[in-house]
Amino acid sequence: MKGLGSRITRGLSVGSRLVCNDNSGAKILQIIGVIGTKARHTRVPSAGISSIVICAVKKGNPSMKKKVVRVCIVRQRKEYRRPNGIRIRFEDNAGVLVDDDGLPVGTEIKGAIAREVAERYPKIAAIAAAVV
Repeated sequence: MKGLGSRITRGLSVGSRLVCNDNSGAKILQIIGVIGTKARHTRVPSAGISSIVICAVKKGNPSMKKKVVRVCIVRQRKEYRRPNGIRIRFEDNAGVLVDDDGLPVGTEIKGAIAREVAERYPKIAAIAAAVV
């Protein structure tokens, strides 16, 4: 996995809800854990663009509801700064279901994704509609 060029502001924490941005059958996801965070007593783990999180499916197909899945965050509302100085923010929080290897579960992504996700996960970028 490639490292990111910028330090992403982590705008999502445990309990945040995401829109599922692919055609896997899930609609609304809730973050229940963050992969790779260090533990500290009473600190709530947070995640940002291109983080892998553990989510529970809250709305979607009956076969997908109540499942625990891995999700890569592709958009966040909290703005973050790129190394060239511009600040980026999206209008919603969105994620894409991935497997243990980081490959997408769905076959298409409906909205735009961040360039940081495309650099780190090229397979997600290959099925995305647009990269911002």
